[in-house]
Amino acid sequence: MSFVSVQHATAALALAGVACAAAPSLAAEVPPVKAVVELFTSQGCSSCPPADRVLGELARDPETLAISYPVDYWDYIGWKDTLAEPSYTQRQRAYARSSGRGVVYTPQAIVNGVADAVGSDLAQIEAAEARTRERPDVLSAPLAVSEQGGAVVISLGAGPAGKTYKAGVYLIALASRRTVAIQRGENAGATLTYSNVVRAVTKIGEWNGSPTVLKASLDQAHVNGADSYAVIVQEGDRSAPSAILAAAKGPQPPSL
Repeated sequence: MSFVSVQHATAALALAGVACAAAPSLAAEVPPVKAVVELFTSQGCSSCPPADRVLGELARDPETLAISYPVDYWDYIGWKDTLAEPSYTQRQRAYARSSGRGVVYTPQAIVNGVADAVGSDLAQIEAAEARTRERPDVLSAPLAVSEQGGAVVISLGAGPAGKTYKAGVYLIALASRRTVAIQRGENAGATLTYSNVVRAVTKIGEWNGSPTVLKASLDQAHVNGADSYAVIVQEGDRSAPSAILAAAKGPQPPSL
């Protein structure tokens, strides 16, 4: 399967040669991502189901990368979240430290790596998207992603002249749909559906603003039941995440 996802209008020209070489038989073009929404949610949180539904709506928007990070800090109240990972909780806490807010909660949405909103409040999320789009760094890096010979090929063009970055390039394995019957805790008796659930995050390399081509095995995108994936380029590191400079979706399952 071949596809190309190009982020930012100038990327289409700057990376045209790379993209064509990586995907000689173009099957489909994925629209550029104009917003990244990360929802920190929990099966043990009674306030989260409305946010999970909002995230599901956003996940159907071809220009929005909407992903769910199930956290584990509500497990103690009677139900262990079946999708949560400690590293997802660590990511949320890293956002709290780097932003200076210092607190975490569910349901919390982080928008483009630099703004937060109540995850069940679509108007707040959209307002955060509008604010962050005013920043010159958010989703500004030229990025093209394609598949070739069992590999995900990630091509980044040059950033603005004279500007350097310290950004990580990450491959995020996603399960497009997971339905869970909750047996105990605040949501006992409910059957809830989660969209674009993170199953693994793999750092593929770094970007400093210079043209860069990275490759990852396609197998890394389909671990732990994942049926889709995304690529993000984010300023900072895992302990201090900041602005998302670029993002792209992989091929989307028919269910989306």
